[in-house]
Amino acid sequence: MDLKFLEKISDYIWEIPQSFSPRMLVPARVFANRPMLEKISSDRSLDQLVNVATLPGIKKYALAMPDAHEGYGFPVGGVAAISYSEGVISPGGIGYDINCGVRLLLTPLDFSQVKNSLERLAKELYKNIPSGVGRGGKIKLSKKEFDEVLNEGVPKVIKWGYGLESDLDFIESRGFLKEAEAFCVSEVAKRRGFDQLGTMGAGNHFVEVGRVEKIFDKEKARIFGLKEDQVTILIHTGSRGLGHQVATDYIREMIRVLEKYKINLNDLELACAPFNSPEGKNYFKAMSAAANFAWSNRQVITHLVRNVLVEMFDLDYEEVKILYDVAHNIAKIEEYSLENEKKEKFIIHRKGATRAFGPGNKEIPSFYQETGQPVIIPGSMGTASYVLAGTKKSEEVSFGSTCHGAGRMMSRHAAKKTVSGKKIKDELRKEGIFLEAGSLSGIAEEAPLAYKDVDQVVEVVEKVGIALRVARLKPIAVVKG
Repeated sequence: MDLKFLEKISDYIWEIPQSFSPRMLVPARVFANRPMLEKISSDRSLDQLVNVATLPGIKKYALAMPDAHEGYGFPVGGVAAISYSEGVISPGGIGYDINCGVRLLLTPLDFSQVKNSLERLAKELYKNIPSGVGRGGKIKLSKKEFDEVLNEGVPKVIKWGYGLESDLDFIESRGFLKEAEAFCVSEVAKRRGFDQLGTMGAGNHFVEVGRVEKIFDKEKARIFGLKEDQVTILIHTGSRGLGHQVATDYIREMIRVLEKYKINLNDLELACAPFNSPEGKNYFKAMSAAANFAWSNRQVITHLVRNVLVEMFDLDYEEVKILYDVAHNIAKIEEYSLENEKKEKFIIHRKGATRAFGPGNKEIPSFYQETGQPVIIPGSMGTASYVLAGTKKSEEVSFGSTCHGAGRMMSRHAAKKTVSGKKIKDELRKEGIFLEAGSLSGIAEEAPLAYKDVDQVVEVVEKVGIALRVARLKPIAVVKG
């Protein structure tokens, strides 16, 4: 899209006015600095955002975060608030990897205690956490047990011994959406996921050992349990093949019923159904079940990580704590007020975007009521990741949302043509980052040069005021599928 069509609201907020297209029901806003905006405009992200602004029931504006790039239907980094009573739900606004998300673990270890063991630590994590395309794990569940995970989420797997009861306090929605119904998930989807609990997958998923490189807000860091040179573990994965199949099934279903509900779309990738229709309700139940599976997946991986750390560093299992776990591909029912009106319910679609609730929000744990919700922003395996804190302003200007990562600026294919996996692995090792991965081509796809500058992305969200920096983490060992 030509940038001449965008109006500058501020140095970090740009708007495509509703007048741009007769089908737009609301404007579209982008959070970015000028150089980022130029990069975002080089693919179909802004055109996709305009299409999002035409969805029935959308309110206020369609949003794109500074890590935005072209996705399926919605741009990755897209947020839409759609009326609960009159609007639709669109699987393309959640994505194929339902509840792909990140979880940050805090250890009592200092960098000096692990620096001579990083290569071994990377190898042990790689050996103990199954990874790779389609690869299953060691946990074998009966059909009944699998449905229990879909319906009950993390509380169920904790009862089976995968973690601590106290872990629930540090997981978004306590690792469980009550709307989940396993019977709305197809047998094909269940077969794809039945052996994938406790597995990482491939692509941009990882387990990353980091150290706290810099503290920006000492008081918030203290409350979060962060200190300089502390060793952390960042887990990034989602619902694996199960979530992908749920999306596939319901996108097909919703394309079939578009005529039934007289919905005319600019792009079939935005296939949707009224939220309160049978198709909309069934998708939301299936999506919730896939979200429960994803949280449970990260919970089991947490258990595996803890076991490795206990074995290698003689820690107690309970010493490895969860800072927070956040979803960034999900739809949630939330309440907001528009233009000082009374609060109303919305289906908030977040596709490559993270909740960033401010202090006092009832949805966040009591431990973080003063600070705002912890927001975890991974960068790339060669740069840095951030811990931020959500703000009240995010609830006013972005429906409680912020970015979810650095954001790609180069396709996987282009990255593989540009650099070799072996070269990246060697360069990372020279920087003190030990990498274990299933394939060299997979490393090339995820090369740091394929991603935007995470420092700039975080600067934008801080300038807009939707999240504030607390700490910067530097990778020291990375495990990828």
